[in-house]
Amino acid sequence: MVLKRLLSTGFIVGTLAGTMFAQQRLPVQYVNTLQGTNSTHELTRGNTYPTTALPFGMHTWTAQTGRNGDGWKYQYAKNTIRGFQQAHQCSSWTNDYAVFSLMPVVDNLVVNEDDRAAVFRHEKEIARPDYYRVALENGITAEMAPTERGVHQRFSFPEGHKSFLVLDGYTGLSGVEIHPAENAITGYVNNGRGFKKGWKSFFVIRFDHPFVAYGTWENRTGSISEGNRNAEGEGKGAYIRFADGVKVQAKVASSYISPEQAIRNLERELGASRTLEQTREKAANVWNDHLSRILVEGGSEADKATFYSCFFRASLFARKFYELDKDGNPCYFSPYDGTVHKGYLFTDTGFWDTFRAQFPLNALLHPTMHGRYVSALLDAQEQCGWLPSWSFPNEQGSMIGNHAISLLADAWAKGLHTFDPVRALEAYDHEANHKGPWGPANGRDGYKEYNALGYVPYPRYREATAKTLEYAYDDFCGYYLAKAAGNKKYMDLFGSRMFNYKHVFEPSRGFMLGKDENGNWIRNFDPTEWGGPYTEGNAWHWIWSVFHDISGLKHLLGGDQLFTAKLDSVFSVPNTVKTGTYGGLIHEMTEMVMADMGQYAHGNQPIQHMVYLYNYAGEPWKTQYHAREVMKRLYNASENGYPGDEDQGQTSSWYVLSALGLYSVTPGTNEYVIGSPLFKKITIKLENGKQFVIEASHNSEKNVYINRALLNGRNYTKNFITYQDIIKGGRLSFDMSERPNKHRGLDKNDQPFSVSTGK
Repeated sequence: MVLKRLLSTGFIVGTLAGTMFAQQRLPVQYVNTLQGTNSTHELTRGNTYPTTALPFGMHTWTAQTGRNGDGWKYQYAKNTIRGFQQAHQCSSWTNDYAVFSLMPVVDNLVVNEDDRAAVFRHEKEIARPDYYRVALENGITAEMAPTERGVHQRFSFPEGHKSFLVLDGYTGLSGVEIHPAENAITGYVNNGRGFKKGWKSFFVIRFDHPFVAYGTWENRTGSISEGNRNAEGEGKGAYIRFADGVKVQAKVASSYISPEQAIRNLERELGASRTLEQTREKAANVWNDHLSRILVEGGSEADKATFYSCFFRASLFARKFYELDKDGNPCYFSPYDGTVHKGYLFTDTGFWDTFRAQFPLNALLHPTMHGRYVSALLDAQEQCGWLPSWSFPNEQGSMIGNHAISLLADAWAKGLHTFDPVRALEAYDHEANHKGPWGPANGRDGYKEYNALGYVPYPRYREATAKTLEYAYDDFCGYYLAKAAGNKKYMDLFGSRMFNYKHVFEPSRGFMLGKDENGNWIRNFDPTEWGGPYTEGNAWHWIWSVFHDISGLKHLLGGDQLFTAKLDSVFSVPNTVKTGTYGGLIHEMTEMVMADMGQYAHGNQPIQHMVYLYNYAGEPWKTQYHAREVMKRLYNASENGYPGDEDQGQTSSWYVLSALGLYSVTPGTNEYVIGSPLFKKITIKLENGKQFVIEASHNSEKNVYINRALLNGRNYTKNFITYQDIIKGGRLSFDMSERPNKHRGLDKNDQPFSVSTGK
């Protein structure tokens, strides 16, 4: 019976050979956290770092190859490590906050970050979610295992050599206090941008060996104060000397609330673990439970490694920003108003990226957490006066659009009714009709002109056409939420604006163009030219950003045949780049050229849904082909694993959903559009205890086309499936073929949602 149960889980496979069985790898063992780390400013393969963390953990930990304050905190091509740091960074372009690092040093005390850097080789590096280990060339071995708000570290020094540990206070204000009698250091850091006055990240570090010597130092000049126990100011740090050749453990935890809460976090998360192995085992169990929510069978080992590595990346953001008080109740320090509140808060994500796939994936796999998340959006709005658009950890206002309404409408459509929809609509109404002080996406850039003209004029506003398209989609989300709530006032208000995308379509050229306030179209138009009226892309990328009304877009382009011909052209036209207002190549351009897929630029978000649009126009087999091509050609589990920035889980979530054979073209509705599943069998373990199984018989690298589909044993021709059908549990069965079935999924009722048709 035990053997039968193990076999049914997929964790033990093989045939009897005497008394020996082969054990299949657990999901966490497939994950390579070095995926996407071979990045530079000029070319990004993910812009990731080897994150050691628990799912959605408040803090993560990583090895640090970059200098303090450098957004590229870990680059695969570098060969020295200068620290092991507490991290939160969701983009190399935004640096980090609440950072400090620990670095073991051998023989002589060296505090300067450049001078203390130790050479390492990737052959001596293990990088997994539950465990990071590196053997440095100087004989020191460093190890880490994570908790949600801390880390368990171990530093093994070579025998007979002096053993130092340096705490670096990073780039801003910091304070340290050394407690020799308790083998501990406490302190705080305050680094990052735009925080409320008095914001601090408090930390506590406990060691299992006594101190032989200690002192403080300052990282601006490298000055050392031997024997000093306290220091506070810019870049203050500490150092400790242990007995020679020691193997020392450090338990670390942090809090945004208070030093006492940091100790509470340490005791709760690390107090019961005597060894790093115990912490690692707990972390591995958490990750295996988390990653086992999707069990995949029948693909190659390489495909499984890519899938679970992407699933890992899709499980880091948005980050839990709440802590548990002495009674176990959630509470948090608000980065918006600078006070402590009861309840849940999440942060560190940019909605311009993540509304597309990362949050629709969360809604499917983690509905309780996601319900808390969208409810907390309204708490954040109450605390700072604005809905978040890019929280890091407070509102940064980066990129474009007002996509908090997408998350709210999407959650409501999927049955996650954890908030007051009228309160959400009122918050969005304020967002859509005002401009805030923090960046273009804090409030609405150009809202007056958008409301009066029906579009944002260019060149009066940079990226104006892209903003028009995303505002129209957001207004649809406001309309759709108002419709679900039965609120006619907001239905009328936002419903009158959701078709504004039509005002920037120029029919003679067949693209969305820049248009000035007098109605004049941009001159010298070239669809391969980046920037100007577009955000990080060109006209080939932005024509498709009508997520909510593909039927309306088809009509503008001349109907189904001309629409699919335009889709085909994205892949067939040359991958020419005109740098436009950027004045030079940016990494997104380089990545598109390297992909060699015409003007398809998967390394950035605007076009990532485009391959799924054939489902709306009678050629779903082309979606099936292109989705599999993108997965095969542009992703892998190596340091070169992504075609551009990973972007807080969005690029990974695209892969995870696509590997399931699904994608969320229109967040704000309850539909997932069907593509081509990567594996022969996929079991989704739903939070409600049910299972949804996706089977793809005869699936292979060549057999990418859906010949026939059954939903719970009944013929299924639709090119989409609803959230409600999935969470009921059941079985979606595909018969895959090497040749496309050009007769399936062609009926109008088989097409996914478009607001202009109600289908």
